[in-house]
Amino acid sequence: MPQKDYVKTARPKPRAKPGAAKARRGNNRAATRSSRPWLLITVTAMLLGGFAWFLWYLKQQPADTVSTTPAVRQNTQQADKSGADDLPAKPVAEPYQYIKELENKEVQVEVDTTGREPQGPFQMQCGSFRQADQAEAMRAQIAFAGFASAVRRTEGSNGVWYRVVLGPYDSKRQATADRNRLQQQNINGCRIWNWT
Repeated sequence: MPQKDYVKTARPKPRAKPGAAKARRGNNRAATRSSRPWLLITVTAMLLGGFAWFLWYLKQQPADTVSTTPAVRQNTQQADKSGADDLPAKPVAEPYQYIKELENKEVQVEVDTTGREPQGPFQMQCGSFRQADQAEAMRAQIAFAGFASAVRRTEGSNGVWYRVVLGPYDSKRQATADRNRLQQQNINGCRIWNWT
């Protein structure tokens, strides 16, 4: 048994608008106009013919056209008679001497050691806690990031502290590189100190 579409049959058909018949007649006129493409063919043929004539005209012109001014004609006739080129003479020596000077030049640099960073081993402290459990948790987080750290117990004037430290590092650059890697793992707050 074929299925029947009850939704389409229940909808009423829309009423025709009064201007719709005129619009359909206008479309028919446009269709009859486009059925006569002789004007389009004629214009296209004229354009192609003009382009072909332009190419033929360019082919007929000599390749090296000479200006028609009398001064230019006279100069070209004299150059043809003499047989010499109009190029300037080749220089005998190099006019610039800096090339030879730079080959034999020595540069002396004075190194100022007063502004350099302090040398020696460095350590990086990533946390200081009152509870040993918090320090161990930070140490485990650093271990998961791939670095070895230690928890050091220190007693000061204001009580006992548990510090999480990494190092020692030979240079501050190595410590900074490790700190940047820790920051990528969302472990922030690490400070680099000179090992004393």
